[in-house]
Amino acid sequence: MKPSAQQDKLVRQAARGLAREGLVTAFGHCSLRLDESHLLVCAPKPMGLLQPSDAGTVVDVNAPLPQHVLGEVRMHQAIYKARPDVQGICRVFPPQVLALAAMERTPRARHGFGSYFYPQVPMYRDTGLIRNELAAQQVAQTLGTAAAVVVSINGAVTVADSLEKACVLAWFLEDAARVELATLASAMDHIETFKTPEKAHDRATWAGGIVDRMWQYMTRDDPE
Repeated sequence: MKPSAQQDKLVRQAARGLAREGLVTAFGHCSLRLDESHLLVCAPKPMGLLQPSDAGTVVDVNAPLPQHVLGEVRMHQAIYKARPDVQGICRVFPPQVLALAAMERTPRARHGFGSYFYPQVPMYRDTGLIRNELAAQQVAQTLGTAAAVVVSINGAVTVADSLEKACVLAWFLEDAARVELATLASAMDHIETFKTPEKAHDRATWAGGIVDRMWQYMTRDDPE
């Protein structure tokens, strides 16, 4: 299967947008579902350095990874197999999320951007890198139906029904971690912001062009 030029461009823009917002460093990757059995993952280089000539790689979700594809792309394979609703995945290393993970914590839904992860982001607790199929499957199981999973002290994964939305959720996740850390520092972590699941659900809206506005913000000045 060959992706379209627009699909390849989208993956590169997502990668550079995540880097621009400090959500990845030399490490990280993102992918786009092409069909039931194939994904397109960004080139294996620092995401902020991707050039228009850096084509992504098509990966079969049911086959061994191509030789030059990063090992943790197994998580993408496992999640796409487990979640037919997922169309885009971001593997990120947000610094505030990592700080919380070092305390064996994940963000709770404490403010508007946190509501998308109500009641709390799940955490895969094994500290090893995800470089085998069993570990990848366990990450997918921990994610369940959630929008994100913290992969122990090794960053996080966000998923959505579009790659653009998965990028936005990565930004929201880091902001939720920022608020969580501030709440812990003030010793006010006992307060429940959303008194009912319905309150959180109502706040976690995508109406009003939220994805489009955040995508424009994250990809500002993109070379493509």
